[in-house]
Amino acid sequence: MKGIFLNNPFWGVSLSLGAFIIGVNINEKIKSPIVNPLLIGSIIIIVFLKFFSIDYEIYKEQNEILNFLLGPATVILAVPLYKSMEVLKKNIHGALMGILIGTIVSIVSVVGLAIVLGASEPVLLSLAPKAVTTPIAMEVSRIIGGIPPLTTALVAITGIFGASFGPEILRFFKVDNEIAMGIAIGTTTHALGTTRALQEGELVGAMSSLSIGIAGLVTAFMTPYIIEFVRLYFI
Repeated sequence: MKGIFLNNPFWGVSLSLGAFIIGVNINEKIKSPIVNPLLIGSIIIIVFLKFFSIDYEIYKEQNEILNFLLGPATVILAVPLYKSMEVLKKNIHGALMGILIGTIVSIVSVVGLAIVLGASEPVLLSLAPKAVTTPIAMEVSRIIGGIPPLTTALVAITGIFGASFGPEILRFFKVDNEIAMGIAIGTTTHALGTTRALQEGELVGAMSSLSIGIAGLVTAFMTPYIIEFVRLYFI
């Protein structure tokens, strides 16, 4: 049975797409933010690989085409940003300040919490860039001495949590301004959160898309300095 899958060059892509489609269908029937398609799809894939004793590296190789398509898919997020350009121009200074402060607070808060809870230094360093998109997070993690695979997992968990509960948490705290919602989601939960932001409205999605890139740049620039300060005084 295992050989049937390994001899088919398209089984990895088929598994990924099939698991996601099942997740979407379950989400549409249950209508709960807890039942996120990405979470359901991930669970299905993990169970499948474990059941058939298929190494993750083999599955990863089979999905190179999907990894390649992540680039064009991210670029497409600029479409709602372009459509909302006039609103962005009127709010550009506030938006940039919000993204800058939000990104720094995200890094400082998770590092501070890790210190309080007694996390080891490699885990602490892996947590620092968890709020930005995977390629940037992995490189930052490598530079500061973290564990890139662990950072990748933390990025995925952060994104799934944001996509599942982000808008609900913001509404609970009476944050209903579309610009503020978009910045909050994009700054803290990257592309996965942005997929949910787009469902909340075009402007929310546009601001979230803008936040992904800027938050990534701020994280890449600021994280090494923040970590150096932490090493000097807290580790």
